[in-house]
Amino acid sequence: MVIEVRPASEFEDLRAILGPKRPDADVCWCISYRLSPKENRALHREARGERAAQLCRQDPPPGVLAFSGDEVVGWAAVHPRADTSFATNRRIPHVDDLDVWSVWCLRVRPGHRGKGISHRLLAGAVEFARDRGAPAIEGYPVDNAGSKVDLTMAYVGTRKLFEDAGFTKAAETDSVLNGFRRVLMRLDLR
Repeated sequence: MVIEVRPASEFEDLRAILGPKRPDADVCWCISYRLSPKENRALHREARGERAAQLCRQDPPPGVLAFSGDEVVGWAAVHPRADTSFATNRRIPHVDDLDVWSVWCLRVRPGHRGKGISHRLLAGAVEFARDRGAPAIEGYPVDNAGSKVDLTMAYVGTRKLFEDAGFTKAAETDSVLNGFRRVLMRLDLR
């Protein structure tokens, strides 16, 4: 299967993987980390999709999408950390003062899982950040030591996924997800 990773600049493509089946459903749209807590609490249903559409029109767009032919099969959220809630998150430390980028959500559509798409998405997120001048990129996956991670919590990725992409552990965090401690993984892009 040939997978192409492209910037998420077309809202209809983003809707294909992140949008709800019902337009009035209250879903994440993977924008929670891009909004202030106040705005995040205030946005519901269609308004969340409208805000995601606005992000698709910005430069840089909110992340990257994986395509198999014309079908959207995966998503990775990636953006400068300074413009995310990770900039002020007390549980995820700052390693230094570099203007690093963060990748925090990886999602593969049902029927396409287990085919290496998350690896392609992470590689695409790295290239996306590198092409836009990022000096380094971070992720905050679970350190699950090979144990199964609940599918609803697997969006952060695993330490092994990040290690396979060349990231190294840069710090411990105080964040725990699905019973697993999260670690700060980092890749220097300079």
